[in-house]
Amino acid sequence: MKKLILPFSLIFLILSCSQNKSQKNISENDISSEMDSSKNISKTNPNGLTINTRFNLPNGFTRVENGSNSFENYLQNLPLKKDGSLTHLYNGSIKENTGIYLAVVDLPIGKKDLHQCADAVMRLRAEYLFSQKKYDEISFLTASGKQFKYVTWLNGKEPNKINFWNYLEALFNVANTTSLNKQLKSKPIQKLEIGDVFIYPWQGQMPGHAIIVVDKCINSEGKVKFMLAQSFMPAQEIQILNNPNENGSPWYDLNFGETLDTPEIDFSKNLLKCF
Repeated sequence: MKKLILPFSLIFLILSCSQNKSQKNISENDISSEMDSSKNISKTNPNGLTINTRFNLPNGFTRVENGSNSFENYLQNLPLKKDGSLTHLYNGSIKENTGIYLAVVDLPIGKKDLHQCADAVMRLRAEYLFSQKKYDEISFLTASGKQFKYVTWLNGKEPNKINFWNYLEALFNVANTTSLNKQLKSKPIQKLEIGDVFIYPWQGQMPGHAIIVVDKCINSEGKVKFMLAQSFMPAQEIQILNNPNENGSPWYDLNFGETLDTPEIDFSKNLLKCF
Protein backbone atom coordinates (compact mmCIF):
# COMPACT_ATOMS: atom_id res chain seq x y z
CA MET A 1 0.00 0.00 0.00
CA LYS A 2 1.36 3.36 -0.97
CA LYS A 3 0.87 5.05 2.38
CA LEU A 4 3.44 2.76 4.01
CA ILE A 5 6.21 4.21 1.88
CA LEU A 6 5.19 7.84 1.94
CA PRO A 7 7.72 9.14 4.47
CA PHE A 8 10.72 8.34 2.28
CA SER A 9 8.95 9.47 -0.88
CA LEU A 10 7.83 12.70 0.73
CA ILE A 11 11.40 13.52 1.75
CA PHE A 12 12.61 12.72 -1.76
CA LEU A 13 9.98 14.92 -3.39
CA ILE A 14 10.52 17.85 -1.07
CA LEU A 15 14.27 17.76 -1.62
CA SER A 16 14.16 17.23 -5.36
CA CYS A 17 11.46 19.82 -5.99
CA SER A 18 13.01 22.44 -3.72
CA GLN A 19 16.40 21.99 -5.36
CA ASN A 20 15.19 21.91 -8.94
CA LYS A 21 11.73 22.79 -10.24
CA SER A 22 10.53 25.20 -7.57
CA GLN A 23 13.48 27.54 -7.90
CA LYS A 24 11.39 29.51 -10.40
CA ASN A 25 10.00 31.91 -7.80
CA ILE A 26 7.15 34.01 -9.14
CA SER A 27 4.73 35.87 -6.91
CA GLU A 28 0.99 35.33 -7.17
CA ASN A 29 0.44 38.91 -8.23
CA ASP A 30 3.02 38.56 -11.00
CA ILE A 31 1.22 35.47 -12.26
CA SER A 32 -2.41 36.59 -12.02
CA SER A 33 -1.78 40.00 -13.56
CA GLU A 34 0.54 38.78 -16.31
CA MET A 35 -0.31 40.15 -19.74
CA ASP A 36 0.62 38.85 -23.18
CA SER A 37 2.61 41.93 -24.12
CA SER A 38 2.80 41.00 -27.80
CA LYS A 39 -0.99 40.81 -28.06
CA ASN A 40 -1.91 42.97 -25.03
CA ILE A 41 -4.45 40.35 -24.00
CA SER A 42 -4.97 39.41 -20.36
CA LYS A 43 -4.41 35.72 -19.77
CA THR A 44 -6.94 35.50 -16.94
CA ASN A 45 -10.35 36.80 -15.99
CA PRO A 46 -10.14 37.24 -12.19
CA ASN A 47 -13.94 37.10 -11.89
CA GLY A 48 -14.24 33.71 -13.62
CA LEU A 49 -15.34 30.94 -11.27
CA THR A 50 -14.67 27.95 -13.54
CA ILE A 51 -11.73 26.88 -15.68
CA ASN A 52 -13.35 27.96 -18.93
CA THR A 53 -14.35 31.37 -17.56
CA ARG A 54 -11.16 32.13 -15.57
CA PHE A 55 -8.60 31.48 -18.32
CA ASN A 56 -8.77 33.34 -21.60
CA LEU A 57 -7.88 31.61 -24.82
CA PRO A 58 -4.63 32.40 -26.63
CA ASN A 59 -5.14 34.81 -29.53
CA GLY A 60 -6.62 33.02 -32.55
CA PHE A 61 -7.54 29.84 -30.66
CA THR A 62 -10.95 28.24 -30.12
CA ARG A 63 -11.81 26.04 -27.14
CA VAL A 64 -12.53 22.40 -27.98
CA GLU A 65 -16.07 21.64 -26.86
CA ASN A 66 -17.84 18.34 -26.33
CA GLY A 67 -21.34 17.45 -25.21
CA SER A 68 -22.66 19.00 -22.01
CA ASN A 69 -22.73 15.57 -20.37
CA SER A 70 -19.17 14.64 -21.35
CA PHE A 71 -16.17 14.15 -19.08
CA GLU A 72 -14.42 16.86 -21.09
CA ASN A 73 -17.15 19.38 -20.35
CA TYR A 74 -17.14 18.42 -16.68
CA LEU A 75 -13.41 19.18 -16.41
CA GLN A 76 -13.66 22.46 -18.32
CA ASN A 77 -16.32 23.59 -15.84
CA LEU A 78 -14.51 22.63 -12.64
CA PRO A 79 -15.22 25.28 -9.97
CA LEU A 80 -12.32 27.48 -8.95
CA LYS A 81 -11.61 29.30 -5.73
CA LYS A 82 -11.33 33.08 -5.71
CA ASP A 83 -8.51 34.41 -7.90
CA GLY A 84 -5.25 34.52 -5.95
CA SER A 85 -6.24 31.75 -3.53
CA LEU A 86 -3.48 29.56 -2.12
CA THR A 87 -3.57 25.77 -2.10
CA HIS A 88 -4.42 24.11 1.22
CA LEU A 89 -3.06 20.80 2.40
CA TYR A 90 -5.28 18.25 4.14
CA ASN A 91 -4.19 19.56 7.57
CA GLY A 92 -5.06 23.16 6.74
CA SER A 93 -1.52 24.35 6.11
CA ILE A 94 -0.63 26.30 2.98
CA LYS A 95 1.31 25.30 -0.13
CA GLU A 96 3.01 28.53 -1.08
CA ASN A 97 2.82 29.48 -4.73
CA THR A 98 6.35 29.70 -6.15
CA GLY A 99 5.29 29.76 -9.78
CA ILE A 100 3.59 26.35 -9.53
CA TYR A 101 -0.12 27.07 -10.01
CA LEU A 102 -2.49 29.70 -11.37
CA ALA A 103 -5.72 28.65 -9.64
CA VAL A 104 -7.10 26.26 -7.05
CA VAL A 105 -10.02 23.92 -7.76
CA ASP A 106 -12.86 24.46 -5.31
CA LEU A 107 -13.45 20.86 -4.21
CA PRO A 108 -13.04 19.56 -0.64
CA ILE A 109 -10.28 16.99 -0.09
CA GLY A 110 -11.03 15.71 3.39
CA LYS A 111 -8.78 15.84 6.45
CA LYS A 112 -6.64 12.77 5.81
CA ASP A 113 -3.34 12.52 3.93
CA LEU A 114 -4.96 10.61 1.09
CA HIS A 115 -5.90 12.99 -1.75
CA GLN A 116 -2.58 12.97 -3.64
CA CYS A 117 -1.69 12.96 -7.35
CA ALA A 118 -3.20 9.73 -8.71
CA ASP A 119 -6.01 10.00 -6.16
CA ALA A 120 -7.04 13.39 -7.57
CA VAL A 121 -7.17 11.96 -11.10
CA MET A 122 -9.34 9.04 -9.97
CA ARG A 123 -11.47 11.39 -7.88
CA LEU A 124 -12.25 13.66 -10.86
CA ARG A 125 -13.17 10.69 -13.03
CA ALA A 126 -15.34 9.23 -10.27
CA GLU A 127 -17.01 12.58 -9.52
CA TYR A 128 -17.99 12.91 -13.16
CA LEU A 129 -19.44 9.39 -13.30
CA PHE A 130 -21.30 9.98 -10.03
CA SER A 131 -22.78 13.21 -11.42
CA GLN A 132 -24.07 11.23 -14.40
CA LYS A 133 -25.42 8.47 -12.10
CA LYS A 134 -23.16 5.97 -13.85
CA TYR A 135 -22.45 4.26 -10.55
CA ASP A 136 -21.59 0.89 -12.06
CA GLU A 137 -18.75 2.49 -14.05
CA ILE A 138 -17.00 3.80 -10.94
CA SER A 139 -14.28 1.19 -10.61
CA PHE A 140 -10.51 1.37 -10.21
CA LEU A 141 -7.63 -1.05 -9.80
CA THR A 142 -6.02 -1.48 -6.40
CA ALA A 143 -2.29 -1.87 -5.84
CA SER A 144 -2.89 -5.62 -5.58
CA GLY A 145 -4.51 -5.67 -9.04
CA LYS A 146 -8.14 -6.14 -7.98
CA GLN A 147 -11.11 -4.09 -9.17
CA PHE A 148 -12.50 -1.80 -6.49
CA LYS A 149 -16.08 -1.08 -7.56
CA TYR A 150 -18.33 1.51 -5.98
CA VAL A 151 -21.52 -0.55 -6.39
CA THR A 152 -19.85 -3.60 -4.84
CA TRP A 153 -18.49 -1.50 -2.00
CA LEU A 154 -22.02 -0.11 -1.38
CA ASN A 155 -23.24 -3.63 -0.64
CA GLY A 156 -26.85 -2.77 -1.41
CA LYS A 157 -26.88 0.76 0.00
CA GLU A 158 -28.26 3.65 -2.02
CA PRO A 159 -25.60 5.92 -3.55
CA ASN A 160 -25.21 9.30 -1.86
CA LYS A 161 -22.50 11.91 -1.47
CA ILE A 162 -21.51 10.73 1.99
CA ASN A 163 -20.91 7.08 1.15
CA PHE A 164 -19.39 8.14 -2.18
CA TRP A 165 -16.70 10.14 -0.38
CA ASN A 166 -16.15 7.26 2.06
CA TYR A 167 -15.64 4.99 -0.94
CA LEU A 168 -13.11 7.41 -2.42
CA GLU A 169 -11.07 7.57 0.78
CA ALA A 170 -11.08 3.78 0.93
CA LEU A 171 -9.92 3.74 -2.69
CA PHE A 172 -7.12 6.24 -2.04
CA ASN A 173 -5.82 3.89 0.65
CA VAL A 174 -5.44 0.93 -1.70
CA ALA A 175 -4.61 2.53 -5.07
CA ASN A 176 -1.62 4.50 -6.33
CA THR A 177 0.14 5.66 -9.50
CA THR A 178 1.19 2.11 -10.33
CA SER A 179 -2.34 0.73 -10.19
CA LEU A 180 -3.78 3.70 -12.10
CA ASN A 181 -1.05 3.37 -14.70
CA LYS A 182 -2.08 -0.26 -15.26
CA GLN A 183 -5.72 0.72 -15.65
CA LEU A 184 -5.13 3.47 -18.20
CA LYS A 185 -4.46 2.93 -21.91
CA SER A 186 -1.49 4.43 -23.76
CA LYS A 187 -2.11 6.78 -26.68
CA PRO A 188 0.02 8.91 -29.03
CA ILE A 189 0.66 12.48 -27.98
CA GLN A 190 -0.90 13.92 -31.15
CA LYS A 191 -4.25 12.42 -30.11
CA LEU A 192 -4.29 14.20 -26.74
CA GLU A 193 -7.78 14.98 -25.46
CA ILE A 194 -9.29 16.55 -22.36
CA GLY A 195 -9.37 13.93 -19.61
CA ASP A 196 -6.12 12.27 -20.68
CA VAL A 197 -3.40 11.72 -18.10
CA PHE A 198 0.38 12.04 -18.07
CA ILE A 199 1.54 9.38 -15.61
CA TYR A 200 4.51 7.35 -14.52
CA PRO A 201 4.35 4.76 -11.73
CA TRP A 202 6.54 4.09 -8.72
CA GLN A 203 9.95 2.87 -9.90
CA GLY A 204 11.87 1.41 -6.98
CA GLN A 205 12.44 4.34 -4.65
CA MET A 206 11.50 6.84 -7.37
CA PRO A 207 8.01 8.21 -6.58
CA GLY A 208 5.41 8.38 -9.33
CA HIS A 209 3.24 11.26 -10.38
CA ALA A 210 0.10 11.92 -12.43
CA ILE A 211 -1.43 15.06 -13.95
CA ILE A 212 -4.64 15.42 -15.95
CA VAL A 213 -5.56 17.44 -19.04
CA VAL A 214 -8.49 19.72 -18.13
CA ASP A 215 -8.85 21.94 -21.20
CA LYS A 216 -7.80 22.14 -24.84
CA CYS A 217 -7.92 24.69 -27.64
CA ILE A 218 -6.95 24.79 -31.32
CA ASN A 219 -6.37 27.44 -34.00
CA SER A 220 -7.13 27.54 -37.73
CA GLU A 221 -3.71 26.08 -38.54
CA GLY A 222 -4.36 23.04 -36.36
CA LYS A 223 -2.00 24.09 -33.57
CA VAL A 224 -3.12 22.69 -30.22
CA LYS A 225 -2.67 23.95 -26.68
CA PHE A 226 -3.82 22.28 -23.47
CA MET A 227 -4.18 22.89 -19.73
CA LEU A 228 -3.10 20.69 -16.82
CA ALA A 229 -4.17 20.08 -13.22
CA GLN A 230 -2.55 18.16 -10.38
CA SER A 231 -2.58 17.30 -6.71
CA PHE A 232 0.65 16.37 -4.93
CA MET A 233 2.14 15.08 -1.68
CA PRO A 234 1.19 15.63 1.09
CA ALA A 235 -2.52 15.48 0.19
CA GLN A 236 -3.63 18.84 -1.16
CA GLU A 237 -6.22 20.67 -3.22
CA ILE A 238 -6.12 20.34 -7.00
CA GLN A 239 -4.23 23.10 -8.78
CA ILE A 240 -4.26 24.46 -12.34
CA LEU A 241 -0.60 24.42 -13.37
CA ASN A 242 1.42 27.38 -14.56
CA ASN A 243 3.43 26.85 -17.75
CA PRO A 244 7.02 27.46 -16.56
CA ASN A 245 8.08 28.27 -20.12
CA GLU A 246 5.39 30.93 -20.47
CA ASN A 247 4.94 32.30 -16.97
CA GLY A 248 1.40 33.36 -16.15
CA SER A 249 -0.21 31.14 -18.76
CA PRO A 250 -1.90 27.79 -18.11
CA TRP A 251 -1.63 26.82 -21.79
CA TYR A 252 0.95 24.25 -22.92
CA ASP A 253 1.90 23.78 -26.58
CA LEU A 254 1.21 20.23 -27.78
CA ASN A 255 4.41 20.33 -29.80
CA PHE A 256 6.51 20.55 -26.64
CA GLY A 257 9.19 18.19 -27.91
CA GLU A 258 10.30 15.04 -26.11
CA THR A 259 9.72 16.30 -22.56
CA LEU A 260 6.73 18.06 -21.02
CA ASP A 261 8.15 20.61 -18.58
CA THR A 262 5.78 21.30 -15.66
CA PRO A 263 6.59 23.28 -12.50
CA GLU A 264 7.34 20.31 -10.23
CA ILE A 265 7.69 17.15 -12.34
CA ASP A 266 8.60 16.55 -16.02
CA PHE A 267 7.12 13.84 -18.27
CA SER A 268 8.29 12.29 -21.53
CA LYS A 269 5.73 12.53 -24.31
CA ASN A 270 5.19 8.75 -24.40
CA LEU A 271 3.64 8.79 -20.90
CA LEU A 272 0.23 10.00 -22.12
CA LYS A 273 -2.67 7.68 -21.27
CA CYS A 274 -6.46 7.72 -21.16
CA PHE A 275 -9.41 6.08 -19.40
